[in-house]
Amino acid sequence: MTDGGAPSPSLPAERRRAVLRQGLSVGVATGAYGISIGALAVAAGLSLWQAMALSLLLFSGGSQFALVGVIAAGGSGAAAITTSTLLGIRNGLYGLQVSRILGAHGLRRLAAAQLTIDESTAVAVGQPEPAAGRLGFWVTGGAVFVLWNLMTFVGALIGDLLGDPRQYGLDAAAAAAFCALLWPRLRSRDGRAAAALAAVLALLVAPAAPAGIPVLVAAVAAVVVGLRPGRPAPATR
Repeated sequence: MTDGGAPSPSLPAERRRAVLRQGLSVGVATGAYGISIGALAVAAGLSLWQAMALSLLLFSGGSQFALVGVIAAGGSGAAAITTSTLLGIRNGLYGLQVSRILGAHGLRRLAAAQLTIDESTAVAVGQPEPAAGRLGFWVTGGAVFVLWNLMTFVGALIGDLLGDPRQYGLDAAAAAAFCALLWPRLRSRDGRAAAALAAVLALLVAPAAPAGIPVLVAAVAAVVVGLRPGRPAPATR
């Protein structure tokens, strides 16, 4: 649906296939790394079902790794939840943008909230057409959710047999997929300026700040670039 309530035009078949390919490829790259959270959760002392509940209910990779990392290091439950929550704040910010694209209500709105993650948001906002944005969001979010939870189960089952997941390059796969989504946004001067400033801010803050804070500080870069003097007003869509 468009903002005015009229049905949005359907996507051409070729364009639809392109969005499907993008969403599924990101889902596979990101979902595969779920095996590591399963293995790490069990190594930190969680049971298989606790590891599964973490992926099913929290479903935010950064927050999950932060929580498991604090527990593995001997931290308290309160410290683990606080650190995880700091990293999860960004998902709420994503929701402000995604809700305008989806226009979902009722149960679909609840499902959308659960699937609002880095990857589904990046695919959705990267599409020029509203219909493509909606399709990209649901395909990407659904693919990541299914594969992430499946691989969490596998990782929790095989545990110590897996070893360090990084030796298989799975940690790089998710990051590479996300960088590929962001790359087209760097064609504009504003995009390059925001990326450069965000990187500098994150590097300055990361050594001394707790997990989650560098991500939030880096987000300030977009605000700074958007409000800088002399910037032309955005064209009306």
